[in-house]
Amino acid sequence: MPHRLGRAGPPTYGRGYEPHSPARRLRLGLPRRVFSQVLLMQVAIAAGVAVLATGLFLAPLSKQLDQEAMRRALAIAQTTAQDPEIAEGVLTTPPSRNGPVQREAERIRHSTNAEYIVVLDLSWVRWSHPTPEEIGRPVSTDPTDALDGRDVMEIDKGTLGRSARGKVPLYDSDHRIIGAVSVGIAYDSVRARLLAAIPGLFAYAGGALAVGALAAWLISRRVQRQTRDLAFSDISALLAEREAMLHGIREGVVALDRSGRVRLLNDEARRLLGLGDEAVGKSPDEALGEGRTADVLTGRVTGTDLLTVRGQRVLVANRMPTGDGGAVATLRDRTELEQLGRELDSTRGLIDALRAQDHEHANRMHTLLGLLELEMYDDAVEFVGEVVGDHRVTAEQVTEKIHDPLLAALLVGKATVAAERGVALWVSERTRLPDRLVDPRGLVTVVGNLVDNALDAVAGTPHARVEVELRTEGRTVVLRVCDTGPGVPADQREIVFTDGWSTKKPPAHGKRGLGLPLVRRLAERQGGGATVGAADGGGAEFTVVLPEALTDALGAPDREPALAGPGVSGAATQDRPAPAGEEAR
Repeated sequence: MPHRLGRAGPPTYGRGYEPHSPARRLRLGLPRRVFSQVLLMQVAIAAGVAVLATGLFLAPLSKQLDQEAMRRALAIAQTTAQDPEIAEGVLTTPPSRNGPVQREAERIRHSTNAEYIVVLDLSWVRWSHPTPEEIGRPVSTDPTDALDGRDVMEIDKGTLGRSARGKVPLYDSDHRIIGAVSVGIAYDSVRARLLAAIPGLFAYAGGALAVGALAAWLISRRVQRQTRDLAFSDISALLAEREAMLHGIREGVVALDRSGRVRLLNDEARRLLGLGDEAVGKSPDEALGEGRTADVLTGRVTGTDLLTVRGQRVLVANRMPTGDGGAVATLRDRTELEQLGRELDSTRGLIDALRAQDHEHANRMHTLLGLLELEMYDDAVEFVGEVVGDHRVTAEQVTEKIHDPLLAALLVGKATVAAERGVALWVSERTRLPDRLVDPRGLVTVVGNLVDNALDAVAGTPHARVEVELRTEGRTVVLRVCDTGPGVPADQREIVFTDGWSTKKPPAHGKRGLGLPLVRRLAERQGGGATVGAADGGGAEFTVVLPEALTDALGAPDREPALAGPGVSGAATQDRPAPAGEEAR
């Protein structure tokens, strides 16, 4: 089960789980706490480094001491061989314990503290030796190199034990080899020097180990605080659970580091934002481009449940800073919910239109009933004819200009709602739209959003009027919606197309600020654009250009215009644009 972390104590585990029980420590053989394991490993590393450094130091030191001993032995041998009494004694006297060679060799040996000085002739017979009994006997090691005239340095084992040796040839006055001189320095003395140096080395190594242990303790304490005294297995389990959770939830998660770069994206975030692995390590501006989505992720726009549009998706974003200076943002897909909300708005608009027509129809029925009760039969017949004729003319006038049935029905319904709200909805005389739209539903969304915004802007103002113009320029459709409302200030004419920006009260199903951004995105998807400016006489004028919005003229002939049902109002007259309210009355 997942671990629960908190600042006040260690993680909580399932029943029966004792992370620091003696049984577990005995079974594993190592402490489970990260603090103890890190401290143990650091001390072991420090001890190993100290031992390795000591060994690396002692190895060359031993070799150096051996070299010094061998060079010293060689120097003594060379000095002895240059003594004329030694060469003369070998040539003129036999080997004996009290001979001149033995006396001179022993004198040099005692003065130099050598282990032995052996003088031998060409027959390998000793003429001197620390042990007098060995004089006259052959040497135990091969002196061939020295008798051949070469100096020899070596460490070898002879009758006196292991020693550092130096061997040189012995020359007479005519520079002829008559023997050799071998000098040895006891190797135990060299080893003693080495052993004498070890305590000092270990003192330094112990000091280094103590400093390393202190540093290891400090590092372990820091690791303990940062890991909250968890075991390595617990940390590994937490990471595995985090990965499973992040990639399993149906909510996008974007993690940013302290420098504002993307550190983590789960699968849902990749899908919602349309990003891949290349986004990791980049800033949101680099990965997404400039826009509201990047502003929300970077924290330039703050708040809760912030709405943003990414492609054709409506996202709800929340951003939470983390303790290390980074942040985690969550993304939820509200596209379907927003579509349902817009459908609900459309349904409410239809209900309002039906309610307005019902109210208008009830008024006319009451008028007709009054005329009949007053026995004004001729006036009643004339009134019925005028109502029916006006409604037929209104529907025909709309469908004469707009041949697409969806748009015609939309404007007739909007005209009825406008009349109920006291707004005159005009269709411009320049409006001409054939039934050859590539994406009629997209244009219905654009027109519906712009008309709804215009009706909201002029509601409650005197002489409220909204004018709609739809014309074609080749295969391009140009939509213009003007109103007599307060207009849009010049410094806000780009902000109004930003996701989530709105001056109106949110509806019941969600938040506002999505209509105009969707209008612009639909236009840009077809290669066009949406702008807003000032209308003639005040108010706002929204213009949408949709290139390649019509099919080939020869490929799809216009269908017969769809007539709106009885009781519609709000079309333009043949002489001038007529307000919908006047037609309804």
